[in-house]
Amino acid sequence: MRTGAVLLNFGEPAEPERDRVVDYLERIFYANADLEDAADERETRERARQLAERRAPGLIEEYEAIGGSPLNEQAATQSELLETALESRGYDVRTYNGMQYTEPFIADAVRAARDDGVDQLVGLPVYPLCGPSTNVLALDELEAAVAELGWDVDVCGITGWHRHPTYNRIRADAIASFLDQHDLDPGADDTAFVFSAHGTPTHYLEEGSRYDVYVEECCEAVAAMAGVEAYELGYQNHSNRNIPWTEPETEDVVEALSVDRIVVDPISFLHEQSETLSELDIELVEDAVDDDQEFYRVPIPHDDARLGELFADLVEPFVAGFEPGYFQFRQCQCRPEPGTMCLNAPRE
Repeated sequence: MRTGAVLLNFGEPAEPERDRVVDYLERIFYANADLEDAADERETRERARQLAERRAPGLIEEYEAIGGSPLNEQAATQSELLETALESRGYDVRTYNGMQYTEPFIADAVRAARDDGVDQLVGLPVYPLCGPSTNVLALDELEAAVAELGWDVDVCGITGWHRHPTYNRIRADAIASFLDQHDLDPGADDTAFVFSAHGTPTHYLEEGSRYDVYVEECCEAVAAMAGVEAYELGYQNHSNRNIPWTEPETEDVVEALSVDRIVVDPISFLHEQSETLSELDIELVEDAVDDDQEFYRVPIPHDDARLGELFADLVEPFVAGFEPGYFQFRQCQCRPEPGTMCLNAPRE
């Protein structure tokens, strides 16, 4: 049996070209159309386009300021790390990148896997913290792409995996190394440490998503491993739709800090992208950090060599064919479809 492992991701335009940015945003707004009421398909499409046109100028400015998004390139490197790690373990596995909103799309990855003669697909969303519009939706799109091709192939999916020990160690080491490099003491009275997580509409939490719980428990574990005794937590929300989002916002948290030094770690991201390079490094500094305050942002360990082994650990039960429960996987509750496993589900 030949397995294809598809790393599922958000995607971002590598260049700040208007048409690409608008199309990218329109796909995002359309995919999350259930956050608003729409009378029919035409109205939904029109609303998605309207929101995209409104948001595009600001996002283009962000991409221009950071020189385009490096997300897709970093995702390709992570795919190579996974394939190398699996090969070293003796498995014949091809890896693919599938993006939700930019090329290569998830459908492109599925088509490539079919053409390569793959007879089992494992979908692994590269979102550390499981959410409905990321991990769950990405796996929905993977299965939809398989169905669209009429392809008879076994599909397995992994949703929540932030509890894997290697992941927490990678994040903790990145923080500890950064603090040491800049001679920062997060326990000092004049220094504050802030975790910043991607926000989510509270609509999803009300429907049963435990995303906020996953964020909080991950921050607690990583902080303890990194020797950070006290920290703040904020969410990076988006105001494109007039709906409630997670609180408190990162900007409000940072603005309220009366300290000389502020250290921020983007805990929910596994790639550098506009939400780290622009929203944190530029916009947060401009809007919430005083001129007399020092600002530090922990780089995302997107190229840590251990990521290949981490991802290999996650897909190995499905590749080797042993019971995933042996690695503490359980049937996912966020996505209860058979074959979807996670590390977050409660133990029976």
